Amino acid sequence: MTDTVAAEGVGDATLDIPANPPRRALGLHRELSRVWSNDRGWRGQVTAVNHTTLGLRFMATALVFFAIGGVLAMLIRAQLATRQGAFLDTELYNQIFTMHGSIMMFLFAIPMLEGLGIYLLPKLLGTRDMAFPRLTALGYWCYLFGGLILLAALAAGVAPRDGWFMYTPLSSAEFSPGINADVWLLGVTFVEISALAAAVEITVTILRQRAPGMRLTQMPLFAWYMLGTAAMMLVGFPPLILASVLLEVERAFDWPFFDVARGGDPLLWQHLFWMFGHPEVYIIFLPAAGAISTILPALCRTSILGYGGIVAAILALVFLSFGLWVHHMFAIGIPHLALTFFSAASLAVAVPTAVQVFAWIGTMWKGRPELALPMLYILGFFLTFVMGGLTGVMLAVIPFNWQAHDTAFVTAHLHYVLIGGFVFPMLAAAAWWMPQITGRARIRGLGEVAFWVILIGFHGTFFVMHLTGLLGMPRRIDVYPDNPEWEVLNLTSSVFGFVMAIGLALFALDLVLQATMGQRAGRNPWRAPTLDWAMSLPAPTFNFASLPGPRQVAEAAPDRTALALARGEGLLPGAPRGQRELLVTTAADARPDHVAVLPGNTALPLVLSASIGAFVLLMLAGLYALAPVALVAVAALAWRWHRGLATLAAGGAMVAVAPRLALPVQPGRGRSLTHSGGVALLVADGTLFAALIFGVAFLHVVAPGWPPPPAAAETATGAVLLVALAVGLGVAALAAHVTEARQPAGRSLAGWAVLGLAGNGAALLALALLAGWVMDDPTAHARDALRGVLAGYVGLHALICALMAAFVLDQIRRGEVPTSGAPSGWRLWQDFATATGLVAVAVVLGTAAVA
Repeated sequence: MTDTVAAEGVGDATLDIPANPPRRALGLHRELSRVWSNDRGWRGQVTAVNHTTLGLRFMATALVFFAIGGVLAMLIRAQLATRQGAFLDTELYNQIFTMHGSIMMFLFAIPMLEGLGIYLLPKLLGTRDMAFPRLTALGYWCYLFGGLILLAALAAGVAPRDGWFMYTPLSSAEFSPGINADVWLLGVTFVEISALAAAVEITVTILRQRAPGMRLTQMPLFAWYMLGTAAMMLVGFPPLILASVLLEVERAFDWPFFDVARGGDPLLWQHLFWMFGHPEVYIIFLPAAGAISTILPALCRTSILGYGGIVAAILALVFLSFGLWVHHMFAIGIPHLALTFFSAASLAVAVPTAVQVFAWIGTMWKGRPELALPMLYILGFFLTFVMGGLTGVMLAVIPFNWQAHDTAFVTAHLHYVLIGGFVFPMLAAAAWWMPQITGRARIRGLGEVAFWVILIGFHGTFFVMHLTGLLGMPRRIDVYPDNPEWEVLNLTSSVFGFVMAIGLALFALDLVLQATMGQRAGRNPWRAPTLDWAMSLPAPTFNFASLPGPRQVAEAAPDRTALALARGEGLLPGAPRGQRELLVTTAADARPDHVAVLPGNTALPLVLSASIGAFVLLMLAGLYALAPVALVAVAALAWRWHRGLATLAAGGAMVAVAPRLALPVQPGRGRSLTHSGGVALLVADGTLFAALIFGVAFLHVVAPGWPPPPAAAETATGAVLLVALAVGLGVAALAAHVTEARQPAGRSLAGWAVLGLAGNGAALLALALLAGWVMDDPTAHARDALRGVLAGYVGLHALICALMAAFVLDQIRRGEVPTSGAPSGWRLWQDFATATGLVAVAVVLGTAAVA
C-alpha cells in the first residue's frame, strides 16, 4: 500500500509507505512506551505532560468541582424552600451563591471543555500530543491551585460574596471590605491562565498538527468547534482579565477606575465583564455541540447532514457572539438606538444556532438512530436547549427584558441554556468515550435510570422557576417573608432540585461501576468512523504506533486503520531516536512541513505555577512589597523553561518520516509551533490592550468629571520622554529584525542583540522618568490611573523583550542561535511591544490634545 502527498519544502519528496514494515509491531509499542509513558510512582503525578493524562485530570478535577458546586446549589434551594429561610444567614448565603456561580462557570464548565479538547483532539487529528505539553501541564496546575484558593476561602468564611459577576461599586473596597472580593479577582485570574494556555494549545494543535491530507475542509467537526472555541477564548477572556486587574489595583492601591467622584464609572466594569460574559455562553456551548456532531452521525449510521453549513454556522456564532454583551445591560440606561442594535444582534444569533439544530435533526431523519445512552442525553439536549433558546429570544426583546430583568426568569433561562446546552451533551460524551478511557463496556440499566431522573429533576426545578420570575421574584435574595405566592413554587423547585442531584449521583455511580466492574470493551465498540477509535483500548499514551497518512484519513475505517498503524504502516513509526516526535503540517492543506521534538516529563510546570500562586497569596495577604519577588522567580523559571526545550543537537538534522521522505527538525522562518503559539498568544495580548484603549475612550466620553485639569505629563518634558520611549522601542525592533534576518551568522549578531537590549532598557528608563518625575498622582483621577496602567503595560512588554534579547545574546554565546527559534520569537514580541507602545503614546498625546 502507498500513500502519496507532496511535502512542502522538501522538493519532490513523497510519502511512500510499504505494506511490510521492517520492524515488528510489538517492538514499536515497547519503544514508544519507554519514551512517552509517565514516570512511575509519585513522580508521575507531578511530572506528567502527556495530553491523555492531563486531559483526564482536567475532566476529573472539573467533575469534583461540579459536585461541590452542586452541593452549594442544594444549600441555596434548601434556603429558598420556605419564606423565612432560616437555613443560612445572609452573609453565608451571599458567599454560597457567589461561589456556586463562580465554581460552575470558572472551575467546571471551562476546564471541562478544556480537558475534553486536550484529551480528544490529538486522537481525532492523528497525532501523538498537543503542541506544547508543558504549557498544558502549567494550565492544569494553575487551574488546580486557583480553585483550591477559592475553596479555602469558602472554608475560612472569607469567600467572595458580591455575585459571580462582581459588579462595582458593590465589590469596591468601600462596600466590600476585607479580602472576599480579592479572593475572586486574584483566584479567578489565576485560573484564567489555564484557559488562555488551553486556547493557545488548541489553536496551534488544530492548525499545525493534523494528519497529512486532512485539509481544513476535511477535519472532524469537533475540531472546527474547538477551533472556534479557542478563538473566542483568546479574544473573550482578556477583557475579564483586564477588568479584574483594574478592580484589584483600585482596591489595593486606590486607583479610581470605577469611582465616579474621581472620574471613574462602575459601568466600565459591566462592559468589560460582559465582553467576556456573553461570549462565555458560546464558549461553553460550542464544544458540547462538537460532541453532538461527533456522536450523533455514528449512532444514526450515517454522515452528518450539512457539513459546510455547520462550519459556516460556527464561524457566524464566533463573530456574532462578540456583539451581544449589552444584551445583559438593557436596564442600565443605554440610549435606545444602541439598545435596538444589540437587541437585533441578540435575535440574529439564533439563526446559526438553528442551522445546527436542523442539521442534527436532518441527520437523524436520514439515518437509523440507535437509542443508546448517549442518544438519550442528546434528545434531552434538544428538549432543554431549544426551550432555553426560546426564552433567550424573549429576553432579547427590550420591553420584555425590562420586565423580566434580574428576576428568577433569567436564572431559569441561564440554567436551561447552560445545563441543556453543556451538561447534557457532556453526559452524552462521558457515556460515549468512557470505553476508550477505561477499556471497559458500561453496565446497562443504571445509566438509563439516571437519565430519566436527571431530566425530570431538571425540568421540575427550572421550568417552575420561569413562573416564579414572572411573578416578580428577584434573583439573589435569601428570604421573602412578604411574598407567600412564591413559596409553593420555590418549594417545588427545591424538591425537584434534590431529585436532579440524585440522578447525577446515579450517573457518577454508573461511571464508577463501568470503570471497576465493566467487561473488557472491544475495539471501536460504537462502530464510529473517526480516528479516535483507531487505536487499542484504553488509549496508549502515544496514541498511534505510526501516524496516519492521507489514505487512512480519506477511508474513515478505524478498524482497518488501527491494524495498519499498529504494524507501523504509517508515518514516523516508533521512537527510534528515543525522543517524543510528531509531525507538523501546514495550516490550510496539511502538507508535511517538519518534525517537532517535544519535551519529556518534567516538574517545571508545577514549580512555575506554584511561583505564580505565591504571587497571588502575597497579594491576598497585602504583602505588596514582597509580591515582586515571586515574579522574579517566575521570570527565572521561564528562562529555564526555554533553555531546556528539547531539540536535536545538530542544526539542519533530517528525520525519516517514510522510506522516501525525510523532513527537517528545524523549520523555516515563521513555521515553527513556537512561532504559531506566539502569534496566538499575542492575539489575546492585543485584545487586552484593545480593551484597555476602550476603557480610556469610554471614561473620556461617558464618565462624569472629564476632562480633568491638565497633567504634568502634558508638558514639554513629558512629550520628550514619550518620544524617547518610542525611539527606544523602535531601535529595539530594528535590532530584532536584523538578528532574525541574519540568524545563521551566529556570533556576529551579538552586537545587534546588545542594541536590542539597550533599546528596551532606554524605553524602560523613559517610562521610569515619566512615572517618577512627570506623571501626576494616579489616585487623584481616573485619567492619571489609566495612564499609569498604560505605562505599566508598555513597560512590562519592554521588560519581556529585554529578557528575550538577553536570551538571544546568551544563545549566541553558547553557539545555539543557528538551531533555535529564539530570534524569530524575539522579533515577533518586539514588533508587538513597539506597535502597542506607539499606540499608547498616541493615546496619551491625543487625550491631552482633546482635553
